[in-house]
Amino acid sequence: MATLILVRHGRSTANTAGLLAGWTPGVELDERGAEQAAALPGRLAGLPLVAAVTSPLERCRQTLAPLLAARPELPLHPDERIGECHYGDWSGRKLSELSEEPLMRIVQQHPSAAAFPGGESMRAMQARAVEAVRDWNARVDEEHGSDAAYLMCSHGDIIKSLVADALGMHLDLFQRIHVDPCSITAIRYTPTRPFLLRLGDTGDFAGLAPRPAADQSGAGTDKAAEDGGNAVVGGGAGTA
Repeated sequence: MATLILVRHGRSTANTAGLLAGWTPGVELDERGAEQAAALPGRLAGLPLVAAVTSPLERCRQTLAPLLAARPELPLHPDERIGECHYGDWSGRKLSELSEEPLMRIVQQHPSAAAFPGGESMRAMQARAVEAVRDWNARVDEEHGSDAAYLMCSHGDIIKSLVADALGMHLDLFQRIHVDPCSITAIRYTPTRPFLLRLGDTGDFAGLAPRPAADQSGAGTDKAAEDGGNAVVGGGAGTA
């Protein structure tokens, strides 16, 4: 079966502002995110790809733009099923404020029971994303053969939920997974089981060094959340 290359979108203006973007319109890549996107063609240069599937949100489309310019033959397919979680009333709010909401404890410790007010449940988010991957695996296998590789550009929580599914992990454990902006995760599917080949690979090991705690702007939210034992909902801004 197919090999899936999962790319989280590059760093966005919402990431650096410490906001939970969701489907909020007008969220684009920031300067660092544009640099990450520009480097993506080189990082994937040795990998034949038969298709690219993307979340319809602008930050994902912008992330793939340099790759598509370098590979004009690569077909692009938008798929809403790998779009960001519908965070409902939480969308556009500061993560530092949301951390005080009682629901955040459920999101962190029992996400399979978490449903966002005015949005969707995390269980539904994972189900639609997994369904999309199963459908695209079958399509790629039929059209290109079982050795083909294709790419999906999506969002932090979506990618984490797909990794959890591939590893046979309950959704309640998916907050233990972290993927930085523009990181690459690779899963090879076989008839009997998936194999996780790469997880959140940015090629930058400097990001593993100690980082300062968050400042008041929320730009350091990743570090602050890790220190408190919580995951960054939406994926966070990664390292500078």
